[in-house]
Amino acid sequence: MEGTRIFVGVVGFSDVERHALNTVFRLSEERDLVYVLWTPTVAQDAAVAPAPAQVVLVDGACAEAVLYHAKPLPQGQRLIWVGADAPGHAWRVLGRPLAWGDLLHELDTVYAADQADSGLVDLDVTSPAALGEPDAPPTPRRALLVGLGHGERVLVVRHLAQVGITEVDVVPDNEAAVNSLSRNGYCCGVFNLDEHLIDGWSLLRLFVEANPHAMAMALSDQVGPLAGWWRRRRVRRHARRAGVSALLGRPPAEPELSAWFDLL
Repeated sequence: MEGTRIFVGVVGFSDVERHALNTVFRLSEERDLVYVLWTPTVAQDAAVAPAPAQVVLVDGACAEAVLYHAKPLPQGQRLIWVGADAPGHAWRVLGRPLAWGDLLHELDTVYAADQADSGLVDLDVTSPAALGEPDAPPTPRRALLVGLGHGERVLVVRHLAQVGITEVDVVPDNEAAVNSLSRNGYCCGVFNLDEHLIDGWSLLRLFVEANPHAMAMALSDQVGPLAGWWRRRRVRRHARRAGVSALLGRPPAEPELSAWFDLL
């Protein structure tokens, strides 16, 4: 049976976040509630999609966000705001970094609220119900490597194996990294911040958000012995804000790798 389709308008967000959103939408096709990206082109065909979207997801940091403070929403549309300075008519407000599980819950409440408004069900969707403290899931013994060169990859994989971690996902680009994060849990992630073909900082934040108890390790020439002190200080400050557990120079020294991985 085909699932109920909820059309979502998306305003703003980085390329990496949009990759993650597209992954969430794609994975929802296996559920009873299916989320579909709303576009004006699709919405012109009334047989395919309603106009407007049932929900609009707005990045509060983007330039277009100011419009959603000023203009009223179409009747029946719900606004989910991400970031600070949310308008009073926002249906839900989510902070940054964006937690994809929380977002999925809020999208589900949109459908529940529509059903309640229609009189089909009698629900209180103002907040999720308290279910008590669930048992903590076991920490997965799996590692994610993003943007590492061949030599670094071999070195890191060998040291991971020495602490019993043999399930390792090696990804070359942003989309592959986001897809891996949507499918698997990790106890460790290693990111090459110097690889220009990936958005290392954004992927690091997504990793920390999805795996809050994991070790997030970042590698960069900018913290090596040849880098200037101001550059090292700046990268370290960014790393702290991103939730990095370990910041190492490139190539990483084996004693440092061993010391960190022994904590896993």
